[in-house]
Amino acid sequence: MSLETELIQRMDRLESQITPLVESGKALGELREELEPRLNEAVQALIVELADVEADFQFEDLVYLAKNAMRNVKNLNFTLDQLKNLIDFIVIAEPILKTSIPQAIYYFDELERKGVFQILSMGLRVLEKIGSTFPTEQLQQIGDGLVRLVGVLHKLTAPETLDLLEKAADVPAHTNVEDAKPVGLFGLMGALSDPKMKAGMGVVLELTRGLAGLQTKQSTQ
Repeated sequence: MSLETELIQRMDRLESQITPLVESGKALGELREELEPRLNEAVQALIVELADVEADFQFEDLVYLAKNAMRNVKNLNFTLDQLKNLIDFIVIAEPILKTSIPQAIYYFDELERKGVFQILSMGLRVLEKIGSTFPTEQLQQIGDGLVRLVGVLHKLTAPETLDLLEKAADVPAHTNVEDAKPVGLFGLMGALSDPKMKAGMGVVLELTRGLAGLQTKQSTQ
């Protein structure tokens, strides 16, 4: 092989190797020409946006933020972990919330239609008036009295007490007070011959015997 032929072959090999580089350079040049206007627009927009926050932005604040973030990396990691747990909980609870929230809204709407919230609002206003009217000592006394009244109410709700009160409430409906006449000693003695009068006097005596316990308790205090 002659020297001239060898040189030609080497030139061909160099040309084949350089051609892809030249084509890549052309492609990069075209890409640069296409991206350059977009980069200029992005830089101009960034400059405009930074101009809006220039008065409120200080480089020292950015440095402090970076230092603070570096000091609290553990806290940031913990916060991210908890956020992940919260997201997992929301994903799991989403089907339940879809059914429970409408039911809760319907329930509160029913309470509003029945006037429960209005009653609560009126109760709060009454409590405000009581708090502004009575001093602290009297409020304490009222609270203690309410506790004792609840105990009395508990006793009044006993079955025997309720039966007695229910029967006593029926007495006025079966009594004609308008036809009542004055009765003296002899009239009272004559009325004792009535069996109902005797039974009524027995009930009065039993109640009177029970009332004697009040005097005993009062004397012991």
